Amino acid sequence: MTALHEDSRVRAGMERQLAERRRMIADGARPIGWKLGLGTPAAMEKHGTSAPLVGFLTDRGLREDGSEVDIGAWSKPTAEPELAVHIAHDVPAGADRDAAAAAIGGLGVAIELVDLGGGEVEEILAGDIFHRHVILGGATAGVEPADLRAVIAHGGDTQDVDDPLALVGDPAAAVAHLATHLSAFGETLRAGDVLITGSIVPALSVAPGDTLAYRLAPLGELTLTFAE
Repeated sequence: MTALHEDSRVRAGMERQLAERRRMIADGARPIGWKLGLGTPAAMEKHGTSAPLVGFLTDRGLREDGSEVDIGAWSKPTAEPELAVHIAHDVPAGADRDAAAAAIGGLGVAIELVDLGGGEVEEILAGDIFHRHVILGGATAGVEPADLRAVIAHGGDTQDVDDPLALVGDPAAAVAHLATHLSAFGETLRAGDVLITGSIVPALSVAPGDTLAYRLAPLGELTLTFAE
């Protein structure tokens, strides 16, 4: 199968996306990391891709734990409880899983907010894979992914997730994929970057008036409320 970065749709979309990232940085935005998206088997089959797509994060989308987020003008507001991987060392292209794992300084809890839509791969990438906001907890070192357990409370329902990485896979493999993908576009996964790896459950539709609480033990908890 064609490598992700060799897909002409991905190349065109990433070039447009990274041009927008450079424009935002020149305008004063601070880069904070990267995101993976549309990486489930169903999503990859639907879009004809071979690996998760890559987007970027800046401080302009960063929101604090406990925030009230205005989603009234969004078309399809959606919350994604995620795992954040905090990078302690630069990761070169071609890094194997062990090298990628050694670059991880800690794991943390995260929520990404997206305004889901349709479209082809190039347009999805050019639009940063529907990204709107991210909420990040702190980094905790020395936690094994197999020890993670999640509880998600939303809309009056509570989900207990005993295997929170079943949908997104191994964090070290995600780091290795990201580093190699970025290198194909002249970018480097650097110390201090944060990678959010995709929703650990099917994405949650949210509406004004909703509250979301997400605990990823032993890493921490985040809460949000949504407004018109």
